Amino acid sequence: MSSGSQNAASDAGLRRQLTAGQMAMVGVGGSIGTGLLLGSGAAVRIAGPAVILSFAAAALITWTVTMALGEMASLHPSAGSFGTYAELYLNPWAGFISRYGYWLAIAIAIGGELVASAAYMHYWFPGVHAIVWIVLFAAGLLAVNLRTVGDYGRFEFWFAMIKLVTIAAFIVLGAALLLTRRTPPQYSAAGGFFPNGQSAPLLAMSFSLFTFAGIEMVAISSGESRSRQEIPRAVRLTFGILTLVYMGAIVVLVGVMPWNGAGVAESPFVTVLRHVGLPAASHVMNFVVLSAALSGANASLYVDSRTLFSLARGGYAPAGLGKLTAAGVPLRALVASSFGIIVAVVMEKWAPQDAFVYLLGAALFGAMLAWLVALAAHVSFRARLTPAGLAALPMRSPGGTTASILGFIAIVASLAATWWYSRVTVLSGVVYIVGLSAAYLLARTQRNR
Repeated sequence: MSSGSQNAASDAGLRRQLTAGQMAMVGVGGSIGTGLLLGSGAAVRIAGPAVILSFAAAALITWTVTMALGEMASLHPSAGSFGTYAELYLNPWAGFISRYGYWLAIAIAIGGELVASAAYMHYWFPGVHAIVWIVLFAAGLLAVNLRTVGDYGRFEFWFAMIKLVTIAAFIVLGAALLLTRRTPPQYSAAGGFFPNGQSAPLLAMSFSLFTFAGIEMVAISSGESRSRQEIPRAVRLTFGILTLVYMGAIVVLVGVMPWNGAGVAESPFVTVLRHVGLPAASHVMNFVVLSAALSGANASLYVDSRTLFSLARGGYAPAGLGKLTAAGVPLRALVASSFGIIVAVVMEKWAPQDAFVYLLGAALFGAMLAWLVALAAHVSFRARLTPAGLAALPMRSPGGTTASILGFIAIVASLAATWWYSRVTVLSGVVYIVGLSAAYLLARTQRNR
């Protein structure tokens, strides 16, 4: 059976209804969440104004991943995405650990988004316990994901558009304040551009990379795209939007607000608007960061259910998880993928002060593992292509194999750097690799019986 027919068989029953714009907004919705709107505070605390360099480097690394995934997705549109490409061009073990690692990471990230959402609601309702908000929001997300993918795509398009437009307005407002000197630039006001040393941007790289995590959701949604011609446009659109938004937002953020005033108890974007004397605007911004967190959780729940669905169709998860409802929704995979909601409730109960940072650190490695496998698969993919096959690709990565190799090295370096300020990510990585490898051996044994 050819790779194309394998993809078709594993994705059979999914409704191919997503347009390029809707696919792009799934990626944008999954990326612009707490990683940027709350996690950027942690990155700023580590690197100070030099965090701008961290985000610039993260954008370059993300470009290599985006182009590699886009190139493979244009030939193999699949809900399995990087997991499918790993099986096709590396080996079944790589496909298994990348998909399960990603599934676990995104499920945990959903919990992180809900914890952040509860923190945002505290701004308005300080007397309401966070768990109440987590449960209410979780019920709403499950309801949205139970609808057809066409309905889901339209909902996520406008959900993501709210935060996109408002963050763009934030960038324009911040730039106006800086250019008119109404707010003195803070780039070197508190200890210089490198207040924590010239190596600090490298230490903040993991947080910067995590803000871009979600861009791979475009490749996952390709399994439900209207046509292959939609995929290249969706990939380029997603990367272009995210890069402009992230770089513009972080430049304005550290320009308006003293870097040592950032944290994760409140979104630094809300802090900025209050800092410059716009209290009404801070309420609007809090609504936006709330919608951003919920949009991120919504997109994450969608792709996580499709990842588990893909594993089930490939024989690496219970067959029941590969079944679809009459609306084309993998209901059982959706319910199983929502376990991050329980994690959020537990973390909020037992470690409310550190819940977000712990969840972010635990999710980071699984997301980056998917990127590493995707880049490795792309190198093998290119090596197997004939010149004619390369010329016929609907989308091509300008950097080719070289860009993927450099991106791979850079991601490994940024993950290693997390050891010096938080060992959660590295320790999570060891647990991921060892635990998932053992699970793979068990699953393979069961399949061969």
